[in-house]
Amino acid sequence: MRQTTFDLAVLRSFVAGMDLGSFAKAADRVGRSTSAVSAQLRKLEEQAGAVLFRKSGRGLALTDAGEVMLAYARRLVDLNDEASAAIRGVDLEGWIRLGLQEDFGEVVLPDVLGRFARAHPKVRIEARVGRNTELLERIDSGQLDLALAWGPTSVTGDSNAAMIAEPIAAPRMRWIASSAVPWHFDADEPLPLIAFDRPCLFNSAAAAALDRAGIKWRVAFTSPSLSGLWAAAAAGLGVTVRTSYGLPATVRAIDASEFGLPALPSIPLALHRAAGSASPPVERLAALVVASVREAHVSSETALA
Repeated sequence: MRQTTFDLAVLRSFVAGMDLGSFAKAADRVGRSTSAVSAQLRKLEEQAGAVLFRKSGRGLALTDAGEVMLAYARRLVDLNDEASAAIRGVDLEGWIRLGLQEDFGEVVLPDVLGRFARAHPKVRIEARVGRNTELLERIDSGQLDLALAWGPTSVTGDSNAAMIAEPIAAPRMRWIASSAVPWHFDADEPLPLIAFDRPCLFNSAAAAALDRAGIKWRVAFTSPSLSGLWAAAAAGLGVTVRTSYGLPATVRAIDASEFGLPALPSIPLALHRAAGSASPPVERLAALVVASVREAHVSSETALA
C-alpha cells in the first residue's frame, strides 16, 4: 500500500484555521490568499481520503476524522518547527531565568520548556512559579530574565530599572464554579467568594463588580495557592474568579448572566523582560512563550464565545 506524505504547508494552514476559528484569519497568518487556503483544505481531504469538515451553521466543523487529523497535524507541525529551531540554534548556550503565574505552570512548563530544552540542550533554564508582585520584583532586581504576569504593562520597580513588557493578550475574567457540585446564587445571601489570602487583581475586580451591582458578598475560603482555590471551588464552597487559562476539569467557567452575576472586565497579560537580558537564548524562549500563550488565548476565547 502506498504511503501518503502530507504537505506541511497544508497542515500549518489547517492548524492555524482551527486555532483562530477562521480560515480567512489563517490565510493572513500563513501569508496566503483565502482561496489558496481553501484549495489547501481540499488537497488535505484528498490526501487523507476522508471527509474532514461538515457544515455547522454558516461555518465549518470537524468530523471525527477531522478531529483525528487535527491532533496529528499539530504534532507534525510542532515537530517540524522544533527540528528547524534545533538546527538553527544548536550552538545556543547560557542560562535563562523564567517566572510564571500558576495559571500557566501546567501548560507552559511541559510544552514550551520541553520543546525549548530539546531544541537547545546547551541552554539551562531556571523556572519559578509565583505571584505577580514577586515575579515583577525579581525582574526589576535582575533575578529573572523573563516573567509572564498579569496586570498593567507599564510597571517600573523601586530601583528604576527598565522593564520591557510585551503585551500578549487581554482575556476576560470569568466566574469559576464546580464542575460536579450544582451551584446556584441565592440573592438573599451574601455571595461566597473563594480568594487568595493576599491582595489580588482578580479578587479586587470581583469585589468591585459586585459592589457596583449592589450584590452582597463574603469571603468563604482563602488560600495562598491557586490549587487551593481550585480545590475549594470544586468542592462547591463558593465561586472564584480567574480567566479560562489552565482550568482543571474539576471546575468550569459559568455564564454570569445565567446566574445573575455581574460581567467581569478583561485583564492584560504581558511577558516582562529585565533590562539588558536580550540574549539569543532569552529572545528565542520569549518568542515561544508568546506564541504558545497567544494560541491558547485564541482557543479558549473561541471555545467560550
